[in-house]
Amino acid sequence: MSRKSSRLRRHLAAISAALVIAPVVAQAAPALAGDLAFGEYLSSECMTCHRIDGTEKGIPSIIGWPTDHFEAVMHSYRNRVRENPVMQTIAGRLSQTEIEALAAYLASLKKSP
Repeated sequence: MSRKSSRLRRHLAAISAALVIAPVVAQAAPALAGDLAFGEYLSSECMTCHRIDGTEKGIPSIIGWPTDHFEAVMHSYRNRVRENPVMQTIAGRLSQTEIEALAAYLASLKKSP
């Protein structure tokens, strides 16, 4: 096999892979940003314990957290790195899309003065 045909094959393989992956990435893009409306819908369970106004009365506030921080904490509960049986159960049932939606919604909220 010549060097030129070898490069051509690698190039065609890369293009083929990109064509296969592109639709998957394009479809996932909205979920990566976090769906605020879906996050608001999911947050009702969170607000059973965590207060929507951001005050802390024995349970930490999750209002206004950066999305990456919220996601990391939820993953640590889901993977049982952080100990809290209630949060481990809740995080364990959430999909990545749901965690991202919650993170986006909660980050968009501001604590009451």
